[in-house]
Amino acid sequence: MAQPAGSGAAIEVAGGNRTSGPRTRRRRSASALSLVTSALSAAVLWAGGVSGAAAQTAIAPSAGHSLFAPLAALGPDVLIGLALVLGLIAFATTTAIVHVRFRRLALERETFAFGEISRLEAQIEEARALLLAEPQIVVVWRDPAAEPEIIGNTPAFTGVAAPGRILAFGAWLAPSSAREIESAVDLLRRRGAPFATTLATQDDRHVEADGRPVGSAVILRLRDITGVRLDYARLHEGYRALDAESSAVRALLDALAVPAWVGDAAGRLLWANRAYAHAVEARDGADAVARDLALLDKTGRDQAAQARAEGKPFAARLPVVVAGSRRVLDVQEVSTTEGTAGIALDATEAEAVRVELAHVIGAHRRTLDQLATAVAIFGADQRLVFHNAAYASLFELDPTFLDERPTDTATLDRLRAARRLPEQADFRVWRDELHAAYRSLEPREHWWHLPGGRTLRVVTAPNPEGGVTYLFDEVTERLALESRFNSLTRIQSETLDALAEAVAVFGSDGRLGLSNSAFARMWKLEPAVLKRQPHIDLVAEACDPLTADSVVWTRLRAAVTGIEARVPTEFRLERTDGSVFDGSTQPLPDGGTLVTLRDVTDSVHVERALVDRNEALVAADHLKSSFVSHVSYELRSPLTTIIGFAQLLDDVAIGPLNTKQRAYVTHITESSAALLAIINDILDLATIDAGTVALELGDVDVRTAMQAAAEGVRDRLAEGGLRLAIEPGNAAGTFRADAKRVRQILYNLLSNAVGFAPEGSTVTLSAERRDGEVMFRVRDLGPGIPPEIGERVFDRFESHTAGSRHRGVGLGLSIVRALMALHGGSVAIAPAPGGGTLVTCIFPAAGAGRAAAE
Repeated sequence: MAQPAGSGAAIEVAGGNRTSGPRTRRRRSASALSLVTSALSAAVLWAGGVSGAAAQTAIAPSAGHSLFAPLAALGPDVLIGLALVLGLIAFATTTAIVHVRFRRLALERETFAFGEISRLEAQIEEARALLLAEPQIVVVWRDPAAEPEIIGNTPAFTGVAAPGRILAFGAWLAPSSAREIESAVDLLRRRGAPFATTLATQDDRHVEADGRPVGSAVILRLRDITGVRLDYARLHEGYRALDAESSAVRALLDALAVPAWVGDAAGRLLWANRAYAHAVEARDGADAVARDLALLDKTGRDQAAQARAEGKPFAARLPVVVAGSRRVLDVQEVSTTEGTAGIALDATEAEAVRVELAHVIGAHRRTLDQLATAVAIFGADQRLVFHNAAYASLFELDPTFLDERPTDTATLDRLRAARRLPEQADFRVWRDELHAAYRSLEPREHWWHLPGGRTLRVVTAPNPEGGVTYLFDEVTERLALESRFNSLTRIQSETLDALAEAVAVFGSDGRLGLSNSAFARMWKLEPAVLKRQPHIDLVAEACDPLTADSVVWTRLRAAVTGIEARVPTEFRLERTDGSVFDGSTQPLPDGGTLVTLRDVTDSVHVERALVDRNEALVAADHLKSSFVSHVSYELRSPLTTIIGFAQLLDDVAIGPLNTKQRAYVTHITESSAALLAIINDILDLATIDAGTVALELGDVDVRTAMQAAAEGVRDRLAEGGLRLAIEPGNAAGTFRADAKRVRQILYNLLSNAVGFAPEGSTVTLSAERRDGEVMFRVRDLGPGIPPEIGERVFDRFESHTAGSRHRGVGLGLSIVRALMALHGGSVAIAPAPGGGTLVTCIFPAAGAGRAAAE
């Protein structure tokens, strides 16, 4: 390859400056000679093939001296041309030799390659034959973007001729196997993760799947399993299923909030869940197993061991200490092939609920026994479960029969035989319709019209757990009451319409619910308006033009619609036409209000006339009282003078009087004293009427007051030949009153009794203390008080002799009543048992007397 470059250089040199000198030409000759020599050497080397460096080295010196010596005489241009020709010849020769050798080598290699191809094709055909000899499928993915190559009998796996269906795993594999192979293939193609697994088809065959990367491709092999491998696959599948099931059960038991455990035949703990570890206060189940912590106490473990020895499962409700607190657990333990397995359910709340439910059921039964409604409960088997006393009493059933829990049909048959069921044309059809409640979801109501006129309301209510509850209400009286109520309602409506008073009933919402015709006539309201049940505001608006004072309707609206302070009210309403109505409102129990209006126009006119007249009479009476008081006061002074001179004349020191004169003087004295007493009584009444009397309260001795009053009438008792009996009784002691007024009261009563008592009789003055009150009684044996004047004896100037020798102006009892009123007491007069008159004065307790006086 150096020759052409050398030739080029020679040509370039030759093409240089041709006008050089001899010296230059010699150098050029030497150079040309060197080039020729080099060219010849190269040609020899190319011609000799792979002679080696040693041969070249050996030939070079001799060639330079022998072969190329004649060439040195040639000119440079000739040498250059000769070198060029020789170089071209050498290159062509070398190229030909190389081509021949390369063609020979290429032919040998082609022959070897064709042999290898034939051998590999044979191996491929052999491998394919071996591959197809077994029921298997090979899927090859060479390019992720290209479709895979599928080798094998795909219909044997999928049952479909289309090869692509083999990759639709869900179409021919079981769901779990399809999910597994899809996930494994995805990892194989994305990450090159190999796998080997056994799959189950939908027709209960087993397929071995093997996936692995091979070079740049990934291969999936699916092979049908038969023989021993099939048995192994089935066993492996069963093991996996059992393992999954066991893991699921253990995970479930571990997640349960109830203790669960597994033990060996000796009773030692092999496994426990978290709830068990918590119950025995261990860190976890492994810690509980390592420490062999038992949940049950020795008694419970002994009972479980005894049940195992007898070959029975152990079930008991035991008290157990769980995490330091005492609980009640339902323990279930069964024997296994290798030991025992148990679980404990917390029944503490269930036990408490059971006890509470028992109490509730007992209370429920006791409550139902107290009901007047007859109750019978039949279970899902149509047998009597419960009945109350009212049920047995209503149908008069024998308790022994009911205690035998009869069926519903037997009960109906007995009731039918006793004629305590409604008469039916077809009893079986009626009974079947009644028993349809056992298949119903909603309660139903029946009406039984029994022979004898009784009516029952029967409700059949299905029970959620099966069965029927019968409720029997005897509504005979209720229906009769409803009939009478409706009749009374009609009578009431007609009665209200017949009343002269206007009546209106407003509901709790303020709307008119009921009214009579008098109300419509009074306010000139249309019947159509009243039927719409107008509100009180609309009624007031319609009636307001006829009302002189609209404030009345405002008060009436407040009374009807008010929520608080619902109290009866009365009002007077005057209309513009001069009529007057007295109204009242009465709150009703249902929240409504009753309004009544009565026309009192005539009564008001009469009342006003009477009021005017009464005022005139009161003024006249006041004038009379003032006149009498003034006259009595004016007569008192001269009368006192007369009494004084009469007593002076009767005095022996003044001078002797004959018998007739002394009789006159005595008569003057007695008449003046009587007149003075009358004047004093009039003045006392005038003082009481004026309200100027002040009681001087103090402790009054009962016996002393009675004796002081008796001393005042002693002379009159002697004149009439009467006896006075004083009976203090249990009233001895003191009480709060005005002593002077008490003596005046008793004196007036005794004076009145002495005046009416027949000669030779006894007047009784007695006292009694009862409940803190002091009672004085004065009794005489006179003719008594006629009933027609009994209410007027305490009026002023009322005097009735009743055939007795009593004479008076009729002020004594009036003063007694006035003084008793000042003390806060009372006085009463009545016929005495056995004849005569009994006057009773009652003084209140100390506090009451003080309050009245004040």
